[in-house]
Amino acid sequence: MKYINILIFVIGLQSFLYSQTQLLDSLTLASTKEYNDLDLALKNPDSVIKLSLRKKKYKSFPSQLYAFKNLQYLDISKNSIDELPDSMIVFTNLQVLICNKSGLKKLPDQIGRLKNLKYINVNQNDIERLPYSFGALENLEFADLWSNNLEYFPESMKQMTKLKWMDLRNILIPQNHQDNIQNMLPNTKIYFSPPCKCSW
Repeated sequence: MKYINILIFVIGLQSFLYSQTQLLDSLTLASTKEYNDLDLALKNPDSVIKLSLRKKKYKSFPSQLYAFKNLQYLDISKNSIDELPDSMIVFTNLQVLICNKSGLKKLPDQIGRLKNLKYINVNQNDIERLPYSFGALENLEFADLWSNNLEYFPESMKQMTKLKWMDLRNILIPQNHQDNIQNMLPNTKIYFSPPCKCSW
């Protein structure tokens, strides 16, 4: 009986670990069922991989989202969410994060712990600085930061060797800082607006 219990435990642990690490490729994720209704999604939270809650009039990050431990795609754009909480790091499988046009003022300080994040879109917000841990997003490939109030780009971004492109247009950035950002990311296509005659 003891060995049966151990076997059941091992099988259960393997199943748990598999469910936590099984990431969909981009094509499969794009064609995966998308949930658009939070109440409907909560009826079977373990099956929710892709969740889009655009224009739902949220005033803050919905705490109900923590029920979705297998979330790989989250779109909470066009709400009124001014801050994404550090507790978001529980979404260890998250590959796509979209939160544009939401009045967002800051990203989570520990966002770098979202190690599977490949795409982030937080354009048309009020973000003033990227947290230092942003550079720890080692698998990030696309960063759409267009039209924010950014005035700080951490040196840690040198670590982002997989970043293919980053959009920094419609952000007032002096020429010397544009040069510094590009030097940190020599293999990344960065889109800038013409440099401003301003100082940080």
